[in-house]
Amino acid sequence: MNAPQALTRWSNPGSSRVPFWAYTDPALYQRELDRIFYGRHWSYVGLAVEIPNVGDFKLTAIGERQVILVRDRVAPRERATDDGIRVLENRCAHRGVRFCQQPHGNARSFVCPYHQWTYKLNGELAGLPFKDGVKAQESGGECVQGGMPADFDMGAHGLTRLKVATVHGLVFASFDYGVEPLTDYLGPAVMPWLDRIFQGRTLTLLGTNRQRIPGNWKLMMENIKDPYHPGLLHTWFVTFGLWRADQKSRMVMDAQGRHAVMVSRRNEAAPAAAAVTAGVTSFKAGMTLHDDRLLDVVPEPWWTIPDPAQPGAQITPTVTMLTLFPGLIVQQQVNSLSTRQIVPRGPGSFDFVWTHFGFADDTPEMTRRRLRQANLFGPAGFVSADDGEVIELSQAGFRQWGEGGETLCELGGTGTEATEHMVTETLIRSMYAYWKKIVEP
Repeated sequence: MNAPQALTRWSNPGSSRVPFWAYTDPALYQRELDRIFYGRHWSYVGLAVEIPNVGDFKLTAIGERQVILVRDRVAPRERATDDGIRVLENRCAHRGVRFCQQPHGNARSFVCPYHQWTYKLNGELAGLPFKDGVKAQESGGECVQGGMPADFDMGAHGLTRLKVATVHGLVFASFDYGVEPLTDYLGPAVMPWLDRIFQGRTLTLLGTNRQRIPGNWKLMMENIKDPYHPGLLHTWFVTFGLWRADQKSRMVMDAQGRHAVMVSRRNEAAPAAAAVTAGVTSFKAGMTLHDDRLLDVVPEPWWTIPDPAQPGAQITPTVTMLTLFPGLIVQQQVNSLSTRQIVPRGPGSFDFVWTHFGFADDTPEMTRRRLRQANLFGPAGFVSADDGEVIELSQAGFRQWGEGGETLCELGGTGTEATEHMVTETLIRSMYAYWKKIVEP
């Protein structure tokens, strides 16, 4: 089935019933890559703090195309307007070789190992062997053999350079130079929640980890837009009260429904209400911790901000989970902070890359606290391991059923409106309403 045919078979109106083939069809997946990851969207590629010095680079990906995030040299007169951050496709302009093999490092230039074509940090072609041929002796005297044609243009054969924009040290890139400005793409409803975490702060890296999850890339976007499951799937959340359905919450989305923020406040010292634990098999009333420092939560001044939705009021969330379509999650879960990057690896697999961070003015005690709480997350996290497993099981169910099945996503109705509670799947429906418009013929 090709992608246009697939979309005409979406049998139900709206976006509350997603056909299983949306997660398994190879042709549709290729259309997603072309329209979303290689099209007019911004994709997250890393944090500026990961490349602090000239020549520092990090290998990452947008869709299935490898790209290099690198810090370039900047002339003194340009420093006010140019931070030197570049994103280059890892593909030699000569024979298409993926020339960069190291996941990170520092380089004066990039050299393709095949034929030694050399590129500047900004992607320009700096030189190539035998461009002007080689001198040789013939019977009639010296001559030049070979070389590039006389009209070969060095400037036209650099690396593919992506459009780059940063916000608060988060670096985004796009293959399409017609993409809207990044702040417009994120939108005024989402920006205050990014400002809350990042604005005016210098980041420090605490560590990274990564995993490959055997499921469609959209399933992780769904998972973090889904407030229904945390208090049911995750023993840790429901038992120790970090995320429960009775907490004061808010679901925020941008005007197009593609980005979202789940906002919640922990019920401090409140016992688990029977209404949210009765019959929940993941709730373990007698469970205790061998090391209760994992629950050593210390409120931070930046948690409290003017409420974007209620002028004159303030709000103090203990959890904010931002999903920035198509491939970034920004997590604040009590004192734990991280970005999570989704990198597709075919219709049935994706890489999930975690970058845990803190702030330059953190005390040593706060840094240790962030690191301890980071153990809740990541590939073997007390919470996140559950998500990876259920995504794998979901993908297996889609393949098992074949073309005729569909998901049911109607908690809270079938609409796409924002809500002030967790008992809803509106953020998932909103994402698929947008997705349909982008990938339809």
